[in-house]
Amino acid sequence: MINLWQAHISFAMILFLLLPSFGLSKAWRVALLLALLAVSFIPLDGLTLAAYLRSHIDDLAVTTLVFMAWGCLRRMDVLPPAQQGQKTSVLILFAVMALALYPATLGLSDLDPYRFGFSPRPMLVFVALLTLGLFYLRNYLAVVMLAGATLAFVVGIKPSHNYWDYLVDPLLGLYCCLALLVLAIGWIYGRLGTLRRSA
Repeated sequence: MINLWQAHISFAMILFLLLPSFGLSKAWRVALLLALLAVSFIPLDGLTLAAYLRSHIDDLAVTTLVFMAWGCLRRMDVLPPAQQGQKTSVLILFAVMALALYPATLGLSDLDPYRFGFSPRPMLVFVALLTLGLFYLRNYLAVVMLAGATLAFVVGIKPSHNYWDYLVDPLLGLYCCLALLVLAIGWIYGRLGTLRRSA
């Protein structure tokens, strides 16, 4: 039942973040998000639109849901924007997790980090220390993402018993890697422009 609700919430948030704001006021943006949630229940050949999306992207990690919720709240002007350094560190953190996990699961490495997620005590300790460090650095977005994933794993809100499935998923990993690539290209172009002007 939780997975079905997660599918509907994921559907609404993904579309809300992909659609332009259309210059809508805060109240109309909230209404748009609720309308997209209602659209997710529309049946098509016996399945809801949210179920169709879920069949392609599977259940998203808790961190992804928190990240998208933060993005939605930002678009509705409920939360202030995160500092660029904090957002970049979030991108780096989850890109590293994805690059550590998915190439190995595809057989590109002899090490299989996914199996560590079934008995995750060392991972839980490491993530707890990492979360404390990020809290000290006041990167509250990363703190909420990691703490939310850990709490959800302890409670067991997903059918998976693997900690990795709460921490990262392909959608989040791909987004973080692409966002970092865009930032790197922008930084390179900026440096080249500075060098040209100084020359």
